[in-house]
Amino acid sequence: MNQIVYFNGQFLPKEQVRLSPDDRGFLFGDGVYEVVRSYEGRLFALEPHLARLRYGLEELEIAGADSESLAHVCRELIERNSLSRGDATVYLQVTRGAAPRTHFFPEPSVPPTVYAQAGRFAPKGDPAIGIAAITVPDTRWARCDIKSVQLLANCLANQRARRLGAQEALLVRDGVVLEGSHTSVFFVLDGEVRTAPKTNYILPSITRDVVLEICRDEGIEAREVPVHYHQLPRAEEIFIVGTTVEILPVVRLDGQAVGGGRPGPIAQRLLERFKERTR
Repeated sequence: MNQIVYFNGQFLPKEQVRLSPDDRGFLFGDGVYEVVRSYEGRLFALEPHLARLRYGLEELEIAGADSESLAHVCRELIERNSLSRGDATVYLQVTRGAAPRTHFFPEPSVPPTVYAQAGRFAPKGDPAIGIAAITVPDTRWARCDIKSVQLLANCLANQRARRLGAQEALLVRDGVVLEGSHTSVFFVLDGEVRTAPKTNYILPSITRDVVLEICRDEGIEAREVPVHYHQLPRAEEIFIVGTTVEILPVVRLDGQAVGGGRPGPIAQRLLERFKERTR
């Protein structure tokens, strides 16, 4: 079956999409995106994802994209691609649009380019086994709070992890472990769950917020505080979280075992509660 996508107001087969070579997303990475999970046809945390998309559009001064209509687009893509059974993902992207190449914004502004596609979800790892990760210096720009399509530094970090046989790279800036190349990261230190506080250097992750909410509901002590690189050898558990990984334990970091090399009880408990919310 041909994959049906959304492009600038139309639903059409993916191979019929025609992107202008002058699109600023193509030329500059001038745009934002979101990935939303669908569980049995139900879009999980759709409104927070759309709110984050609106935030990114406002910060980049991209006008003309209606986030309310994008909610309909997400649901329609699930339906048109027969994805109402099982797990799926919807990818949304909005760029500033096609205009002559300049380092300033088009004057007058041009219509944004809006694209979305949905597909069957492919698991990124087995939470019963866990994954390996490495630490790398954070070389990204200073507006990581914007979910920009410009992800080259993230890709370089993740490619380095892959070459070393790991599945994620944890980013370290000024001695503080901030997040993963495509995930948020949590640590268990002295029985307490910790994750870096929100700043312009981390993405305000939707799944991260859900995990912190579950901690509060379950009476698990959790704090948003800086976790320093030198503290990592003491971590009882490390786990990454995100839309495409949910909650995934890290059992090896930089070649050393974490928590005896097995998924820890807190990550497992949080995953169970997270799964309950997606049903």
